[in-house]
Amino acid sequence: MSLLERIQGPGDLKLLPEEDLPQLCRELRNEVIRVITSSGGHLAASLGVVELTVALHRVFDSPRDKMIWDVGHQGYIHKLLTGRQSEFETVRQFGGLSGFLKREESEHDAFGAGHASTSISAALGFAYAAKRRKERRETIAIIGDGSLTGGLAFEGLNHGGASGLDLLVILNDNQMSISPNVGALSHYFTEVNLHPFVNRLRDQVWEATGKLGGRNKDRSRELARRMFESLSSLVLPGIFFNELGYRYFGPIDGHDLSAMTHTLERLHKIRGPRLLHVVTKKGKGLPIAERNPVKYHGIGGNLRETAPQDMLETEQPKAPSYNNLLPVILEELLPKHEGLFAITAAMAEGTGLAPLAAAHPERVVDVGIAEGHAVTFAAGAAAAGQLPVVAVYSTFMQRAVDNVIHDVALQKLPVIFALDRAGLVGADGPTHHGNFDLSYMGMVPGMVVTAPADGNEFRALLHLAVSHSGPFCIRYPKDNSYAFDPALPVEPIALGSWKRLRVGNRLRFLAVGSMVRECLDAAELLAEHKVEAEVINCRFIKPMDQQILAELAACPLPLITVEENCPRGGFGEALRGELACLGRTRGLYHMSLPDQWVEHGGRRLLLDQVGLTGQRIAERVLALLEN
Repeated sequence: MSLLERIQGPGDLKLLPEEDLPQLCRELRNEVIRVITSSGGHLAASLGVVELTVALHRVFDSPRDKMIWDVGHQGYIHKLLTGRQSEFETVRQFGGLSGFLKREESEHDAFGAGHASTSISAALGFAYAAKRRKERRETIAIIGDGSLTGGLAFEGLNHGGASGLDLLVILNDNQMSISPNVGALSHYFTEVNLHPFVNRLRDQVWEATGKLGGRNKDRSRELARRMFESLSSLVLPGIFFNELGYRYFGPIDGHDLSAMTHTLERLHKIRGPRLLHVVTKKGKGLPIAERNPVKYHGIGGNLRETAPQDMLETEQPKAPSYNNLLPVILEELLPKHEGLFAITAAMAEGTGLAPLAAAHPERVVDVGIAEGHAVTFAAGAAAAGQLPVVAVYSTFMQRAVDNVIHDVALQKLPVIFALDRAGLVGADGPTHHGNFDLSYMGMVPGMVVTAPADGNEFRALLHLAVSHSGPFCIRYPKDNSYAFDPALPVEPIALGSWKRLRVGNRLRFLAVGSMVRECLDAAELLAEHKVEAEVINCRFIKPMDQQILAELAACPLPLITVEENCPRGGFGEALRGELACLGRTRGLYHMSLPDQWVEHGGRRLLLDQVGLTGQRIAERVLALLEN
């Protein structure tokens, strides 16, 4: 039996002899590599935190002590050490383990998250609750250096340092520029800071100066504080955190298990806000991931699920994915629009902008994990005469809705929003599904909201967007574009216009974006049952095609809206309101994502589960007609 097989929970880890821990770390790495290279998932991020995670569970007592992992990209080792190794092969598969931390999955997952920069704020909430209940427990926020670029992380840091709460922040730093600081000198000063004598001296000086009266007390304490902080900041990059109110320690080598364990044991005896700076190597133990940690941060795999064969992910069509099309179309537009440039929030690869950034570095700006800042930065640039394209995942744009309303739309600024991953994203699950953008963008006055049916239409909508004088949103799925030919001329599209794709005399499908193809498939299947369905491509969710709306209001045929968005505030509800104003209130039916959280799994499988594949739409229509 391997060492890993003997670990059914953190208690088993504590029983292992110290000399067995390096072998356990090797087995943990091998298991992550074996499973993730097959099923897909976050590879390099997990490999980089093996020793850190082992040390945390060796020293602290989960679930009593709370470990709050930022995002959860770092969480696979934590899953393996907390009783989930028998299920690990199911990670990110339908019905299996989540790719992120999830409260419903384990008592050791204190707080779930799929968005970055939340750990410090959440951990402060746990620390505050412990203080109110007079509970003696440790609260640890483990945050990657990338997540520190998010504004929420700084808000949490600012509050935490002033709160005096018992909080340990572990900054997992995998930037190579820090590595020279991980050496004997750094280790020496960290040991000085952690030494019980030094901490007793610090406490005694603080207590003694507290006995002084009035201004002498304040001056003496300020002098003592500066003396200790100056010593710790002399050769360490900790002055920033010290000034925020944290006791700063590090940086230390995050792959030195003995040093990590020793340091955490010492820190466990110190109270108040503390920050441990740990330096790790992303992709550690897998040379190809070490050389290219960005590429291997998250990888695809040969995901196969327990599902009907036709629901498995099949070979992709030849047309490129939407996010791969984005840089191609922008490249075409750059020479024609001097002010045009793109903005990404630390997702140049994910949004497809990396090739454009390499070819035109001055025309792509990465603002870090800071979506709200990205939008307001775009608003400022637009107000100064530039034409920004904000490329962000739909689920992450949720964090910037106020900025969209207050900074862009209220001032009628020409900012283009390219919302990737709209609708169901697949294996990343409910934290990443883009279920709400038609609702939150559609409610904003003056916002144009569109969804292309294929790559050629995506190109045409981007060409229209750069000529529009106000905010313009294009949402598209994590999927192939199905049709794209750069040799074709760009189709001119009138603002607010829809397009009839199929004629029918029994019912009408009003389809949005990714659902256009599904409705065309459904219409073909319905025709086999002598049911002729018309399909209208409703590529503009806002504004709507007034001419076709007038026809629909006068038409007795059933109208079925189909959208990959939540049912509240989406296209279906908006259309119902428009038609009610024109006098039609009956014969309207909505198909959308359900009003509940959709779990993780392959995109095609999930669409089938919620009834939005061509086959399922046809079945639902036949059942509707029977009734």
